[in-house]
Amino acid sequence: MARFTNRFGVNRFEADEYYRLALDAYRKKSSTSLDAAVNYITDAIDIYPRPEYYAARGLFYLDDGLTDKAQADFEQALKLFPMEMLAHYGRGIIAYDDKNWDEAIAHFADAYRADAKRPETVYYLALAYHHKGENQIARQVMEVAYNLFPEADKRRNDANRWMRELDKILKQKA
Repeated sequence: MARFTNRFGVNRFEADEYYRLALDAYRKKSSTSLDAAVNYITDAIDIYPRPEYYAARGLFYLDDGLTDKAQADFEQALKLFPMEMLAHYGRGIIAYDDKNWDEAIAHFADAYRADAKRPETVYYLALAYHHKGENQIARQVMEVAYNLFPEADKRRNDANRWMRELDKILKQKA
């Protein structure tokens, strides 16, 4: 029977349902919904371990302040699929928070290569370059982030402010 369910995708369907439930719970942004999200995604992993499930659970753990668990899940996701965007993004956030700019840059750049339409990866990539002191690159990358954010997104305004700030810094050094 196990061969039948695997062959016809029943396990994957059930795992995807748990994944959807996990994402729905996560979007509610409360401590109980975060616990539910972790439980649902763990059920999905138990049924059908996919890299995006590990990466999502890593993000849930990261939001809950459980950095070690998040790091382990991001690493597992990258072991299963080396270009898992969310895992690189999560590893980048951890490195950024640790002020490990080179590692943050590497992971945000890999996240961008995995999905060039995600503005938050480019935004944090620009900030990591800025913190490293590479403001010319930071300015160019921040412009890419600015152009990727939808007009109604508040983060687009943040990117615009950063571009102006980086312009000031670059003028002072000129």
